[in-house]
Amino acid sequence: MSAPVFLADTSLAAHTPGSTYVLDGAEGRHAAVVQRKRVGERVDVVDGVGDRLVCVVAATEGSQVRLTVEDVVKEPAPDVVVTLVQALAKGDRDEMAVEAAVETGADAVLPWQAERSVVVWRGDRAARSRARWVATVRAAVKQARRAWVPPVGDAVTTAQLAARVRDVVAAGGAALVLHEEATTPIAAATLPAPDAADPRQLLVVVGPEGGIGEAELRTLTDAGALAVLLGPHVLRTSTAGPVAIALLSERLGRWS
Repeated sequence: MSAPVFLADTSLAAHTPGSTYVLDGAEGRHAAVVQRKRVGERVDVVDGVGDRLVCVVAATEGSQVRLTVEDVVKEPAPDVVVTLVQALAKGDRDEMAVEAAVETGADAVLPWQAERSVVVWRGDRAARSRARWVATVRAAVKQARRAWVPPVGDAVTTAQLAARVRDVVAAGGAALVLHEEATTPIAAATLPAPDAADPRQLLVVVGPEGGIGEAELRTLTDAGALAVLLGPHVLRTSTAGPVAIALLSERLGRWS
């Protein structure tokens, strides 16, 4: 059974095997009070930028857990940066999409204020909503035992997204727009070649409940995006992105 993961607020790069790490704050309370960690149990601590401390519990003191570092692992950054571009959706369907997409391999998340999005992020609501997405990403990272925390960007309009697509494609990356009327299957789409020294971007664009309008799709494809068909069935906005990320993770060799 894999060890549970806890998130540090600071870099872990300076730690070495044999050193002590004190898990405190919200993560310490969760480990000590909620999960009731005991001496000798294995836990991992990650800093969100690839550093992982492989630890065992040495002692618990209230809401703090003192850990002995047994190993330090530096996990490489992605050699292709897969970004979920998720349209804002009503209810919690967009957050559900973000959660599952991070668990299946998304390296970054970009909220998209699509033309047919019922939900609108403005002012204080935008800040609160983005904060929920950030919290969702962190929880998904811990669930999936990941060492990297995907960043969450600020919400973009279709025009801003098109500009991002142009930049990504011009730099050798790719942008795939999931669309039920596309004729190119996602399995046939050309992906950026993995390159650890110079990672390319791969955008995966998912529309809202009402779908992506023709003009909106044309704006994105004119910018260099490719419309792709995910499969024979029409999926919810909360499902399409995670399924696409899983298929692309397999194609990129992450799951082999």
